[in-house]
Parts: sequence; C-alpha cells; structure tokens
Amino acid sequence: MDTMDKINKFRDERDWRQFHNEKDLAISISLEAAELLELFQWKTPEEATANGLERIKEELADVLIYSHMMASNLGLDIDEIIADKLKKNALKYPVDKSRGNKGKYTEL
Repeated sequence: MDTMDKINKFRDERDWRQFHNEKDLAISISLEAAELLELFQWKTPEEATANGLERIKEELADVLIYSHMMASNLGLDIDEIIADKLKKNALKYPVDKSRGNKGKYTEL
C-alpha cells in the first residue's frame, strides 16, 4: 500500500472525504505550515530541532498529508508536478548564476 492509499484509507474509514474539498485542504495546508513555523519562532534552527524534532515531524507530516490529499482530489501525480516545477526552477535559477546565491531569480 503506497502513501496515498494509506491516507485515503484513514480518511475513508472516518468518512472525512466530504470535508476535504480543495479550498479546505488549501486552508489546512496553510494552517499546518503555520504550526510548523511556530515551532521555530524565537529559536535558532539548532534549538528548534534539538528540542522539538518530534513536533516538527508531526507538523511536517500534516502539511504533507493535506498536500497529498489535494493532489489526489485534483488528479495530480505528485512526482510529475514536482518534476515539472524543478524543470521550471532550473530555467529560473541557472547554476552559473544562482550557485551560492540566495537572491530571487529576478535579481540574478
């Protein structure tokens, strides 16, 4: 059973699909991402990961679960959309201009 099958099984056993429309999934992704971000607030990255890795894993999993559900609802293949985005990013951020540079593509 792959990850999406496990997510769908969990959701369907609870009859939650009715609540998982694209709008609500997008909201949930943002809310869970904010909860992940909160774990880093007022801490160095080292402090946050040393003292809260378990919570970080949980919040990151929530973001990924909702993201998988949204992709599934829209009939999108996660590997495919990531590959497509990486191709676009490679054009925006050519290695010779962006290596070691944190600037946005409009600044390169």
